[in-house]
Amino acid sequence: MTTTDRLPMVTPADDVPGPKQGEWTYSHYAALPDDGKRYEIVNGVLYMSPSPTWSHQDIVGAFYRYLFAHVKSAKLGGVFMAPLDVELSPYNTFQPDVVVLFKKSRMKLHRRHIVGPPELVVEVVSPGSQTHDRFRKIAAYARGGIQEYWIADPSAQTVEVLALEGGEYHSLGVYEGEATLPSMIVPGLAVQVEQFFESVWDEDE
Repeated sequence: MTTTDRLPMVTPADDVPGPKQGEWTYSHYAALPDDGKRYEIVNGVLYMSPSPTWSHQDIVGAFYRYLFAHVKSAKLGGVFMAPLDVELSPYNTFQPDVVVLFKKSRMKLHRRHIVGPPELVVEVVSPGSQTHDRFRKIAAYARGGIQEYWIADPSAQTVEVLALEGGEYHSLGVYEGEATLPSMIVPGLAVQVEQFFESVWDEDE
């Protein structure tokens, strides 16, 4: 593989001015200048994510639209799409692709970000973010108390539903095609998995 063939990866942002890695907090993060890049903090380490592709954003938008319609109709709360910071602890700050926050958690919604665990987060993985989303984030999201974590895989067109039980995530299964998701957070979401991955750009004119 040549340098030009190398996939963009989520990497430690070692060159960003600030505290040494392992000591980053939300206050340091919030003071960063807006350079157009996407950062997250995991256990005090600042990570930088590559810019998302249009197809990634297309899928994120679909999750947002379907969840927004369902949550609003059921009067459960709000749905947000990245970029929005979620501070789970002083040393753990994330920008999940999609966030569901219930009305009962309204006090967690601050002026610039969410402080504390939302009820549900969705991450759309890419080849360069697999390790970050499937390992680092799973551990941090579980410790932070997020009740459900959905991992959407565009290449396989699947969604895995992880539910928090006893402080750890347990997979409720990996779903595809015409299946619907067995969510306890948004029960009754009558959306087939394949609908999350449909794109207007794939339709025949």
